[in-house]
Amino acid sequence: MAIDRQATGWIVIRVALGTFFFFEGLGKIRWFLDASILAARLHQWLEASPQASLSRWYLERVAIPWTGVFARLVPLGELTSGLALVAGLWTPVFAFVAFFMALNFQFASGTLVTYGFLTNAYGLPVLGSTLGLSIGGSRLPLSLRR
Repeated sequence: MAIDRQATGWIVIRVALGTFFFFEGLGKIRWFLDASILAARLHQWLEASPQASLSRWYLERVAIPWTGVFARLVPLGELTSGLALVAGLWTPVFAFVAFFMALNFQFASGTLVTYGFLTNAYGLPVLGSTLGLSIGGSRLPLSLRR
């Protein structure tokens, strides 16, 4: 029996990212009861962002007004995406959810179009891997759903 190296590589990426997102979600469990934790981080990013930047606009118009909703959706999304990726359940769908959440954090923090994005472990490696799984992660072996 030959080993499909490409599929094995995708599985390693899928399980590693799933584990990463699950534990990121566990670290944010307190957000369910205390949205001020997220609000403090968003305000820090707002203070650090330039006046006319897109991230400042996003923070002022979307993220900060909806902090209470995001404080519940982010940990829930990270936990469910993490578990789904580890199990191989609807990998492209949950990888895209994880990609979208990570993209929002990069955009809100203002690091998306900076050199720091390229050297930040939460930046390019996570966004590239989740986008790759969104595109090519279907029908992998060792998945609950093929």
